[in-house]
Amino acid sequence: MEPEVITVGVDGSPESLAAAHWAADEADRRQWTLRLLHAWILLAAEAPPAPADRDRNAGAREVVRRARDEVRERHPGLRIIEDLVGAEAEPALLGAAGDSRMVVLGSRALGPWESYVLGDVSLNVVGRAKGPVVLVREQGGRAKPPRHEQPGGPPPAPEARVVAGLSLNGPCERMLGFAFDAAASRGLALQAVHGRPLPVQAYTPWGLDPDAATELTKEADAELQDALGPWGERFPEVTVERTVLPESPTRALVQSVFGAELLVVGRTLHRPPLAPRVGPVAHAAIHHVTCPIAVVPHE
Repeated sequence: MEPEVITVGVDGSPESLAAAHWAADEADRRQWTLRLLHAWILLAAEAPPAPADRDRNAGAREVVRRARDEVRERHPGLRIIEDLVGAEAEPALLGAAGDSRMVVLGSRALGPWESYVLGDVSLNVVGRAKGPVVLVREQGGRAKPPRHEQPGGPPPAPEARVVAGLSLNGPCERMLGFAFDAAASRGLALQAVHGRPLPVQAYTPWGLDPDAATELTKEADAELQDALGPWGERFPEVTVERTVLPESPTRALVQSVFGAELLVVGRTLHRPPLAPRVGPVAHAAIHHVTCPIAVVPHE
C-alpha cells in the first residue's frame, strides 16, 4: 500500500516555511510522508546535470532544498518527497490534493490588528479542493484572544484543544471525522462549538426573554449531542466539550477558539456558481483566527 502523503506548497516565503514545519510535525506524528511541492510555470524540462550557473531550475530547487533542510533539523527520520512542478501553483496544488490526506498552505498577516489574508491561489485551493486544506500563519500556534476582549490584559489561556465549528444545518460527517481524528492523534480534547442566533420573538419591549434563550440553547445542545454521539463512540479516548452560544455562528466560533491548537471548519462541496468560494463561518475564521485552520469540504 502506498504511504499516506501530506502535501505542503512552498515558495520560499516565511509563511510557506511555517506551513512546512506544521505539515512535517503532522506527518511525523502519524508516520506519513511529507511532499514539498513548488510550482513554477517556467520550470525547464529535465536535462543532464549542468553547472549551477547554467541550471535554469536552480532557484526552484533552492526553494525546496531550504524547506527540506529546515524540516530535517527537527524531523531527521521523516520521509520527504521533493516535487518541482512546471505549472501554475493553483492547478498543481489541486492536482496534488487528489492523492494527499491534506494540503497545507501558509497565509500572511495584514497588519498589527491580527487580521489575515489569503492570496487568490490559496483561496481558490481552499474553495475548490476535494480534500482538507490547512492554513498556517507564520507564527502558527494557539489562537490568541480577540483584541476587543482584553481591556485589562489577556485572560488566562485555556487548555490546548481542537475546536470544531458546527452548523447542524446538514450532514458534516467528513468534518467531524477530521476533527475527532485530529484530537485523538494529538491526545487533546475536542470542543464542538455551535452558534444559533435568538429568534425575534425572544426579544420583548423590556429586554431579552431569558426563558426563550434557555429553551433555544437546550434544543441546540441536544441536536449537537446527537450529531457528536456516533463519533464519540468511535473515538472513546477523546474528551468532548459542547459549547452552544446564542450568537451568530461566526461570533460564537471566534469567541470560543482562544487557546486552540487547531480549528476545524466545514465548507460545502457543491456551491452555486456565483456564490462565494467559502461560507461566512470559514471566511471569518480564515481572516480572524490565528491558530492553524483546517477547512474540510463536505456534501
